[in-house]
Amino acid sequence: MHADIHLQLHTLTSDELRRDAATARPRPAARVPALRARMGWKLVELGLRMATPAHGPAALAA
Repeated sequence: MHADIHLQLHTLTSDELRRDAATARPRPAARVPALRARMGWKLVELGLRMATPAHGPAALAA
C-alpha cells in the first residue's frame, strides 16, 4: 500500500472517531451504594486495628 493512501485512511478513521466521540453522551458517574461504602470503611478500620499493636509500641531489648 502506498504511504499516501495509508496516511489518508488513517486521517479518515481518526476524523470518524473524533466525530463519534464528540456526539457520544458522557456516561453518568456510578454511585457507590451507601451500604457498600460503609462496609468498606469498616473493613479499613478493622484492618488498622489488626495492624497496630494492642498495648502500644513494644520496648526494644538492649
